[in-house]
Amino acid sequence: MNNSELQNQYEQTLNAWENFKEINDRKEYEIKAFGAADSVTESSLNNLHNVMEGLNDKIENLQASISRPTREVKNYTSSDDHKSAFTEYLRKGTDNNLAKYEQKALSVGSESDGGYFVTRDMQHKIADNIANSVSMRRLATIQKISSDAIEILEDYQKMDTGWTSETNIVTDTTTPKISKKIIPVHEMYAQPKATQKLIDDASIDIESWLEDKIAMSFAEMEENAFIKGDGMGKPKGILSYQNGKEWGKIEQIQSGIQGGLNDKSLMKLVYSLGENYASRTSFIMNRQTTHLIRTLKSESGQYLWSPSLQFGAPDTLLGIPVIHSEAMPLPTKDALAIALGDFKSAYMIVDRANVKVMRDPFTEKPFVKFYTTKRVGGDVVNFSAIKLLSLV
Repeated sequence: MNNSELQNQYEQTLNAWENFKEINDRKEYEIKAFGAADSVTESSLNNLHNVMEGLNDKIENLQASISRPTREVKNYTSSDDHKSAFTEYLRKGTDNNLAKYEQKALSVGSESDGGYFVTRDMQHKIADNIANSVSMRRLATIQKISSDAIEILEDYQKMDTGWTSETNIVTDTTTPKISKKIIPVHEMYAQPKATQKLIDDASIDIESWLEDKIAMSFAEMEENAFIKGDGMGKPKGILSYQNGKEWGKIEQIQSGIQGGLNDKSLMKLVYSLGENYASRTSFIMNRQTTHLIRTLKSESGQYLWSPSLQFGAPDTLLGIPVIHSEAMPLPTKDALAIALGDFKSAYMIVDRANVKVMRDPFTEKPFVKFYTTKRVGGDVVNFSAIKLLSLV
């Protein structure tokens, strides 16, 4: 059923895109012939923008729905006893059996400051939901650690290389400049709350309820941190670095149009990135920026943007995948509106395993709060693999 619905959405998207191009061509003609576009044409174009955004949302939701069963088949299930003990803790606060089952599951059990790690299947369902919601998690390198930080050696100067043979003398090469980068994990928290009456309702799957609330909160926090976090008690985002070509800075390409862009701006951005990163390059931008880009054409009159018409395939710009993030700035004057890069090489996300929950029925009666924590870090590890477009 979902597959047929998805195919229907693709067909509607294709029809909407063809209508959009026709209306946009009419707008260009009206501006050229009469100096301004007709208000009806402008209104029709804006409506088609909204239609395409709605279709895009439906396609993403359907794709997630189709993919979900295959992701959950993994062997992450906890024992029934462990699950029951954890559910009892969430509903009643009793934990007599929970520590025992955590130890059997090779968990570290209850920590000194209270609370318990969620069951193994809940842990991975939360992780899957976050991974599907956070744009950078779909693109960046993800490293799991058991300590408080990961140390990376950075070689930020290209060493001499060359060809040699058995009879040739090999000259000394330049010693590479190496520094150590530390990416710490930071603790983030969420506090979903519910009345005791809701918690006691046997028809409600309290574990699934909590799972959804946690994933939604943590995904939003991660999305913002990986894009624009300042690194102070949180991951450092890609927009937090100064402009420059040297190591430790991210080059910003100017669009040449205050608060806007054109085909030349985008071509300049694309060709500023090294050829060795081209095969894994993606754009990241706010959906509002897409509104500007949909109308752009090349000098030969071809549209630069193309909608997704295949399962798992994103929209493309100049043939490069486009990923949307609400954390990216709106397309206004001086905004760093578009990021382009090989994010697998450019950015590393560091996860320290396990989500922990502490039940709190006291501080906000009559509500029961579930103080939930997760530890994550992130930072740029290759500054050459990413470029930013500044609308100036």
